[in-house]
Amino acid sequence: MDQAPYLIPAEPVVFEQEIKKSRFITYLAHTPGAEAAKAFVQDIKSRHVDARHNCWAFVAGRPEDSMSWGFSDDGEPSGTAGKPMLAQLSGSGVGEVTAVVTRYYGGIRLGTGGLVKAYGGGVQQALAVLITKEKVITSPLYVRCAYNQVPLLEAVLAEHHAEVQSADYGVDVTMNILLDARLAETCKAVLINRSGGRIVIQDADNILKNYK
Repeated sequence: MDQAPYLIPAEPVVFEQEIKKSRFITYLAHTPGAEAAKAFVQDIKSRHVDARHNCWAFVAGRPEDSMSWGFSDDGEPSGTAGKPMLAQLSGSGVGEVTAVVTRYYGGIRLGTGGLVKAYGGGVQQALAVLITKEKVITSPLYVRCAYNQVPLLEAVLAEHHAEVQSADYGVDVTMNILLDARLAETCKAVLINRSGGRIVIQDADNILKNYK
């Protein structure tokens, strides 16, 4: 799995323009996954049930992961809406984003080129004002240690900017940790080396199997 962070929308955007009496409203939103993307599309459609078209495109995961892409012309001529919208999204470097362009028809035909420009251009202009933030890929770890090793554990976790999700103070101390996936192997190595192997560390895949 690619551990590099990527950009995602920090807040939604709405951009509106009129082209030859047709009204185009472009919506952008953060949608973490295909189901969230589809739900956002349906939400916009429900707001604009009287519109002629609600065309859409999404990049549901990492920006470069084409398996997470989707689009629809929603009744417009094939290739004139969804594809140019997707082209703008996939070229933006932003992931987990969905665009819906609602069109209220004004009675004047735009032609194939005009539609491509209207739909793709709307998304392009919305992306130009989109505020983004970085999504850091995290990795969960399960850690078990003796009480006298807790100061060492906490010091190493702080060095690696790790976050304690939960802790259990029983016979030993057990913690569920979340940290930047790029730092996970280094963090584990430091913990093992500094504790002389006395701090037990497991990846998420082995947690349920060994600690029920």
